[in-house]
Amino acid sequence: MSEEFVLGIGGANIDVHGKSRVPVVMRDSNPGHLRTSAGGVTRNVMENLSRLGLRTKLISAVGADLYGEMVLRSSAAAGIDISGVVTVPGAASSCYISVLDQKGDMLVAMSDMGILENVTPELVRANVEQLRQAAAIVCDPCLPAETVAEIIAQAGDTPVFLDPVSTSYARKVRPLVGGLFCVKPNRIELGVLADTETNSSQDIERACDILLSKGTKRVAVSLGERGCYYADAQGHRLLRALHPVELMANANGAGDAFMAGLVYAYVNGLGPEEGLDFANAAGSLAVASELTINPDMSEENVLRLLRENQNMQ
Repeated sequence: MSEEFVLGIGGANIDVHGKSRVPVVMRDSNPGHLRTSAGGVTRNVMENLSRLGLRTKLISAVGADLYGEMVLRSSAAAGIDISGVVTVPGAASSCYISVLDQKGDMLVAMSDMGILENVTPELVRANVEQLRQAAAIVCDPCLPAETVAEIIAQAGDTPVFLDPVSTSYARKVRPLVGGLFCVKPNRIELGVLADTETNSSQDIERACDILLSKGTKRVAVSLGERGCYYADAQGHRLLRALHPVELMANANGAGDAFMAGLVYAYVNGLGPEEGLDFANAAGSLAVASELTINPDMSEENVLRLLRENQNMQ
């Protein structure tokens, strides 16, 4: 493994996922399976990247509690350098709860990310050498807006990747989007970032052009089963998709794995089509597992899935 590393700055929390065994009845108790694991958008991307063979480092905050210990232990076991994670006495570690239907699609989720207020601009400045030495930076909008702004300001030539995660977070980071190298919104989040409609394919193309005109270098729009629409400052415009997954166990991890695929593609110098296909394959591999991060995630398995997909065409 080379000395090159990817730096993650953002959420590291405990995920609690509940998946119903039967069609969900709202406002009632439903029989299902409950599972607890380490999570957080940025932490998850780092673990996926680690499993893909890249060195990763994480800057985040956890509480001095059981959840914090679980996050640190799980992250270190996955190969993530956690020396940049601060432990905040008296604060509760962040937590994310999601409820899935019997097919694995999310019905509702709730998060408590208050501890990330401790990931401050001052903490970013204290780690400026790490930011500028990294091959890429991944951050998430759960951070305070001023912290995201400081990451962009201190990154130097290091590209910053961000997944808006939700429309509310997209609204928060909209003023900063021009400083990001790559954003990975879904269609609705794209509309918020670009402050325009995204109802049609033409709308999506125009919205991407708006972000590129602001200074963003790459935009990768998740379109569900349709795949991903990609646009960059070099003029590439692509719509790429893999064959649908036959059995989706859990859709929660797809976005984080897809983002990891985009970062992997950048660090390894893959072209737009090859890189987007790799990211799509990583996302497809993720949803084949009940776990948010597929234990089988690896460069070898992603490339194998790509070859199988090509043979189906």
